[in-house]
Amino acid sequence: MKKELLRLLAFFLFLHSVETAAQNSSRQDSVKAPSSVKLKGYPVSPFKDTLFYVYSKVGSFSAKERASYITDKIKRLYSESFFEKDSIKVVPSDVSFDIVYKNDFVVMSILDSDAKAENLTVPVLANRNFVRIKNAIVYENENYSQLPRRFAYTALLILIIGIVLFLVGKIFNAVKKYIVRNKERYFKGVNYGTIKILSPEKQQFLFLKLFSIIKIVTLIVIVYLSLPILFSLFPTTKEYTTMLLRWILTPAKSALMGFLGFLPSLFTIIVIIIIFKYSLKVIKFFFDEIKSENIKIDGFYSDWALPTFNIIRLLMYAFMLVIIFPYLPGSDSTIFKGVSVFVGVLFSLGSSNAIANMVAGLVITYMRPFKIGDYIKIGDVSGEVIEKTALVTRIRTPKFEDITIPNATVLSSTSTNYSANTKNSTNGLLIHTTVTIGYDVPWADIYKALIDAALKTDLTEKEPAPFVLQTSLDDFYVSYQINVYTKEPTKQPRIYSSLHQNIQDSFNAAGIEIMSPHYSALREGNTTTIPPDYLKEDYQAPAFNIKSKS
Repeated sequence: MKKELLRLLAFFLFLHSVETAAQNSSRQDSVKAPSSVKLKGYPVSPFKDTLFYVYSKVGSFSAKERASYITDKIKRLYSESFFEKDSIKVVPSDVSFDIVYKNDFVVMSILDSDAKAENLTVPVLANRNFVRIKNAIVYENENYSQLPRRFAYTALLILIIGIVLFLVGKIFNAVKKYIVRNKERYFKGVNYGTIKILSPEKQQFLFLKLFSIIKIVTLIVIVYLSLPILFSLFPTTKEYTTMLLRWILTPAKSALMGFLGFLPSLFTIIVIIIIFKYSLKVIKFFFDEIKSENIKIDGFYSDWALPTFNIIRLLMYAFMLVIIFPYLPGSDSTIFKGVSVFVGVLFSLGSSNAIANMVAGLVITYMRPFKIGDYIKIGDVSGEVIEKTALVTRIRTPKFEDITIPNATVLSSTSTNYSANTKNSTNGLLIHTTVTIGYDVPWADIYKALIDAALKTDLTEKEPAPFVLQTSLDDFYVSYQINVYTKEPTKQPRIYSSLHQNIQDSFNAAGIEIMSPHYSALREGNTTTIPPDYLKEDYQAPAFNIKSKS
């Protein structure tokens, strides 16, 4: 209650002294320190003239520090681009009278010690300083306003930014034109061994896209970094300067500190990768020697070297990733673990067929049923093996059709390898075909005609010599099978065609019809189908009438 009464009394005294203080302040041309006060005063001079003196200290602030602090605050008010003179006022408090701008910016506080130093009351001293501060700021703004200068600086800075953006754009365009003019020099495609990853045209297209993105990002960064400078020209927008810089510097600082914190783990990862890399080089050298048969291991074939090395390399890479995983940033986070589990589930559910084919491919590799370049038959498909992968086997037919067969199908089917015995064997592959001739033709003549045809056939071997087999004695004819060796299994269609052509020529030259006769016989003394050379002189044919049907 006492405090409320004291505040009301002080407020009435303040109203009473406002008019008197205003009149006294208008008569004074300059301020002089009162001679009756022994304290040393420190001037508050934000502009050319001294507005008043500060004589007493407050807490740890000396009178000199208070004067400097008040001067700076007055200058800040003057720097306001849109200073509102009606927003500065005197606000009484429990222990002082405060000169406040817009209710939240305290310019100075007048205490009892300040009033006693100048032999005035607190309300009168507060009103006097209030009027002088206000009048000084208004006078300076009216005569030396910085607003036009700030607008001029803003226009100049915008012009400079525009020129910089124009020049940067010109530089980027000049570099782009130079690269396009010399595209044959800079864009030669991207290849990994024999694998063509990017053509020169695609490489140029991707580079120009990336170059355009870099150009746009550069222009945006220039504009963004210019905004803090523009905002700093006006006191009301200065706070946005710090905010804009914080948006860039805070993530950059976090990234930098994160990278510095990751450096020990990074060095560990690099050391692990180097160890595994050179370990694989040693293992590869060992398997290369096995492949070239410089090193021989009983029961381990040379063509197993490369697939075995690929399996070991895959396992070592997997083991390396397991070792490196804990050192990766964020590997212990819940999100990272969730994504890992999700990818594992997808891989398990969606790759059952792929895993089956990979296992089948591994089994086929170590079964060695065929190799690249072999002429084989799988099911109804015959052709040359042109590729063996972990998932599929590709076969090129004699008609140059490339057929892809999943390894699981290859493993579950019967495969015939025509090339297996042609490379290391002295004989080769037996090509055979069958003709059926009636019983009336001597078998020796047929043998001679078939062997002559085989010897004339291209891409066949003369040694071992061709031979004939009688494969069946049917009701009306005998089946004769001609067998000839060849070491060109991939050219079977051409060999068979040549053999059939030569058989026709040889039989025609020998006067033998290639027919399979059917007979209906009436034995009435007609001749038999037995060749005349086999008949005895006293043999009397039975009485049959023989009619031949072809």
